[in-house]
Amino acid sequence: MAQVDLPLLGITAWSGTGKTTLLKQLIPQLRKREIRVGMIKHTHHDMDVDKPGKDSYELRKAGANQTLVASQQRWALMTETPEQPELDLYYLASRFDASKLDLILVEGFKGETIPKIALYRHINERDFNDLLDEHVIAVASDCDLSVDFPLLDINAPEAIAEFIADWLKQTK
Repeated sequence: MAQVDLPLLGITAWSGTGKTTLLKQLIPQLRKREIRVGMIKHTHHDMDVDKPGKDSYELRKAGANQTLVASQQRWALMTETPEQPELDLYYLASRFDASKLDLILVEGFKGETIPKIALYRHINERDFNDLLDEHVIAVASDCDLSVDFPLLDINAPEAIAEFIADWLKQTK
């Protein structure tokens, strides 16, 4: 397992709960608290950040195992991994520059053994308890739930950011 020198915090929920919507509100709230955030988002789709016709796409498709595209504003490293049977969250997290971050948020990766905030909305038809494991540190919901964790309002990203900031202080 790769060494990761940053705290990882999972945001876990059933599809359609609004993980990305919450994260888009949560990240600016964390930045207001001077918390530098990295983000790992898992997708089950065959995604490609490059576009056909672009030089970097053509060079990658020509057989480059890794392609780094860089400009003054940002850079991205694309690595071909068709032979890997499954993603390794810790390896992915180890690719971040720990000197520039305080926290890595992880969307997806439900089964990983990292601290997590479970999200639940009353419209979900799946059993809420299936989201819970020994790594859940809080629940954010739009309804009243009987849980043994702090219960946060999923519609209050400021309060969730404050909870994360407090949790982060305790992890140091």
